[in-house]
Amino acid sequence: MNTGVYVNGCLVGYHDNPLELYNQLVASRRKGEITKHANFSYNKTFNSFYINTDRGRARRPYIIVDNGKSRLTQELKDKLNSNEIGWEDLVNMGVIEYLDAEEEEMAYIAQWENELNEKHTHLEVDLISVLGTVGGSLPYPNHNLSSRNAMAASQTKQSLGLYSANYTNYYLSRSYIMYYPQLPLVTTRTYENLKMGNHAAGQNFVVAVLSYEYNTEDAIIINKGALDRGMGRVVMFRTSTAEEKRYPSGQKDKFEIPPPTILGYRSEEAYRYLGSDGIISPEVNVKGGDVLIGKTSPPRFLEEISVFGIIEEKKRESSVTVKSGQVGIVDSVMVTDSLGGNRMVEVRLRDIKVPELGDKFAARSGQKGVIGMILPQEDMPFTKDGIVPDLIVNTHAIPSRMTFGHIIEMMGGKAGSIVGKRIDGSAFVNDNIDDFKKMLKDNGFDEYCEEEMFDPITGRKLRAKIFVGVVYYQRLHHLVSNKIHARSRGPVQLLTRQPTEGRARGGGLRFGEMERDCLIGYGSSMLIKERLLEESDKSTMLVCARCGSIGYFDYTKNKTVCPICGDSNKFYKVEISYAFQLLLDEIISLGVNPKILLEDKA
Repeated sequence: MNTGVYVNGCLVGYHDNPLELYNQLVASRRKGEITKHANFSYNKTFNSFYINTDRGRARRPYIIVDNGKSRLTQELKDKLNSNEIGWEDLVNMGVIEYLDAEEEEMAYIAQWENELNEKHTHLEVDLISVLGTVGGSLPYPNHNLSSRNAMAASQTKQSLGLYSANYTNYYLSRSYIMYYPQLPLVTTRTYENLKMGNHAAGQNFVVAVLSYEYNTEDAIIINKGALDRGMGRVVMFRTSTAEEKRYPSGQKDKFEIPPPTILGYRSEEAYRYLGSDGIISPEVNVKGGDVLIGKTSPPRFLEEISVFGIIEEKKRESSVTVKSGQVGIVDSVMVTDSLGGNRMVEVRLRDIKVPELGDKFAARSGQKGVIGMILPQEDMPFTKDGIVPDLIVNTHAIPSRMTFGHIIEMMGGKAGSIVGKRIDGSAFVNDNIDDFKKMLKDNGFDEYCEEEMFDPITGRKLRAKIFVGVVYYQRLHHLVSNKIHARSRGPVQLLTRQPTEGRARGGGLRFGEMERDCLIGYGSSMLIKERLLEESDKSTMLVCARCGSIGYFDYTKNKTVCPICGDSNKFYKVEISYAFQLLLDEIISLGVNPKILLEDKA
């Protein structure tokens, strides 16, 4: 039966021997007769032959194997080491070729050269290349569950460090710089080859694995002495921007200290730090509500502009302020031109973020934790040598998650710190536990990193030996000071009269269906009424006692009127949610007349 041949998904013809076609095309590609970017595959199930040359395919390099022998001979390896030939030369010589996901199905790939036999078609260049940039930078990932590695990779992207050496020239909306970023003691070849250490995002912590009063579940205990020495400390930068925009009417915004007669004028105190040009000066301490850039704008509607131009009182106040709840120091001010040629001002604030209760840390094995207690150094347990850990994690964090890579990293970090060398924790090929045991034993430490520790309160030795090592921890950008939110009273939405949404707008705290269900389960009916009515959108509605229609107050007649009965004598005042009243109004607008029938309680 003829096999359909597809080029980039389009049927171009048929062939009666797809395997022979595959071998011919692969041979031509290896000789350089056709492009090395083409890939071929045969799908038996659909009896289809695919030729792919389009962009965007994920492709990986493999060493070609002939009759159980690698084409990368020792002679070629020597030439590579002496820089006589390079990577591209190996590709052009037909020693290495790139396969995409579909052509990989046609290959039989060996992981190690000593495993090669007659059936193998390709050999891995380096097993660590199986992993991507972030996955390859994790230590001992082959000892962890894949779900933990995926979690560790996503947490690595959230870590705070040194994203750029010239960060002072960047005016990003939000960025973080760690004070003392360190290179990890346990590193990988991917980390080294990509020079990720130039932008380190973490620090090496002395960690004890111990259940110690305050670190229930995933809570961690931090040594206050280490925090005072700068551990985990970062500076946060926020940038606010304003532009003198031009409008079609010929009007434009203006940077200035708004006059008191203007619409929307704030209190005089809000403008106290502005210069005569309406722009704040550097190194000023500001808090929520303070104006950073004073700006006035023309009125919204053209009819407010007189024949003599804009009247001063008609201008709008449109200054840029510090959001409520935020504090900081003005780090720098830049006056420049925007892409549209308008004058633009950028003000960058800085705020020092010392680790506090609720801040999040994570190791590179997916072991994340939130600070549950910050203990003074004298209240932390210590070893017989006087070593006080920087961080204490709960013992229960390890067995259920099976992050054995974390344990090995602790041993490797401790051994590396003692002998003064960095440890290779690359996937599949790395320094192993036996090496660490020897290093520790030769230097007078327990080969399994166990230490005798003492309780600082009683002075007695703890009854169990404690596992103590060195781990590279990352501080994540989930800072409690950026998330904490509370409200007593504040703005409400115009339509529903319920509290506004979101922390930035001074909104209320969401009380959802599941929270409501919990209170129903407890039978807390008055608490439900308070949350969903009294503290939200309580409203009073008039209901006609005769027909149950919704009444209204006629200000021209100065009396209450029913739309059905007219002047009714009796109305009930009913407390309802304004959102329900809004629903009734929408039903009435559809031409349906809802009625509310009320009964006296027996």
